[in-house]
Amino acid sequence: MNNTYLDQINWTEDGLIPAIAQDFETGEVLMVAWMNRQSLTLTVAEQRAVYWSRSRQKLWRKGEESGNVQRIKDILLDCDEDVLMLKVEQIGDIACHTGRRSCFFRSLRDGEWETIAPVITDPEQLYGKPST
Repeated sequence: MNNTYLDQINWTEDGLIPAIAQDFETGEVLMVAWMNRQSLTLTVAEQRAVYWSRSRQKLWRKGEESGNVQRIKDILLDCDEDVLMLKVEQIGDIACHTGRRSCFFRSLRDGEWETIAPVITDPEQLYGKPST
């Protein structure tokens, strides 16, 4: 059996690995999602982010509904071989299903979560339904 890059990853018991999507130019963390062997293989082949949806139990290509695709610039594996960092070009400037640039739009301030980033595009326009 070949020792491929997939075999060098410490997958969870569910066969998943967390993947952090980071803007390749600014370093801004855009989102965190999950990947399995198939989604990582497709990501490498297509040079666009393909994730595994735990809630829907299926593959999803980032931007397949919204048009906000993540083009791959680099893929890095951490020292424990259990987290991926995807350096991406965020096409469309929206990574979050809430219509924001980043999924990290709340900051803990004085014991409260404060929204610090605006909605760029209403989720109903992106997906035809309100965000949750």
